[in-house]
Amino acid sequence: MTLRINDQAPDFVADTTEGEIHFHEWLGDSWALFFSHPKDFTPVCTTELGAVAALAGEFADRNCKIIGISVDGVSDHERWSRDIEAATGHAVGYPLIGDPRLEVVKLYDMLPADTNDTAEGRTAGDNATARSVFIIGPDKQIKATLTYPMTTGRNFVELLRLLDSCQLTVNEQVATPANWRQGDDVIIVPSVSDEVAADKFPNGWEARLPYLRLVKQPA
Repeated sequence: MTLRINDQAPDFVADTTEGEIHFHEWLGDSWALFFSHPKDFTPVCTTELGAVAALAGEFADRNCKIIGISVDGVSDHERWSRDIEAATGHAVGYPLIGDPRLEVVKLYDMLPADTNDTAEGRTAGDNATARSVFIIGPDKQIKATLTYPMTTGRNFVELLRLLDSCQLTVNEQVATPANWRQGDDVIIVPSVSDEVAADKFPNGWEARLPYLRLVKQPA
């Protein structure tokens, strides 16, 4: 199954470092940052898990839960978490899914469906495509997805920016232009007519082109 933006995020039941979860039930009315790793005790992923822990408050302020997955068991995750805190200074305070049978990574199209059903004996290189990020909305739909190579650490400040943009679109019917940052002007989406926009944005907008209408970012 190929997952795309606006698809329903597949539900699952899994063991985590915080106990068993039913994913959709765990998500509730929150957003989620769901990010994957090809193996425990790998260097780039170690820095990433610490970086996310450092930003946990920023995600919480945006009503966004964090959940990670690596294709090893929960007991390995618990030992790895101690390394992460020692190396980065930040304790992992969010759940890490254990996926030793590769069920969730295959459900989310990070490994081929015909991959064998055990992580045992597999190297990080064998699981290299389990390097994806999914931003999932409270409606359980996938709002954004990205996949990184194993050698490139993910920029989670940029992922916060992406989350902010996705939330603005859902809440305010606006899009964000290239290199947008919080407080910059935003774009009225084409599906909003001028008549509707006049009610929604009574202070007006700048029409650089008929289809490019810039407006102050809604508060």
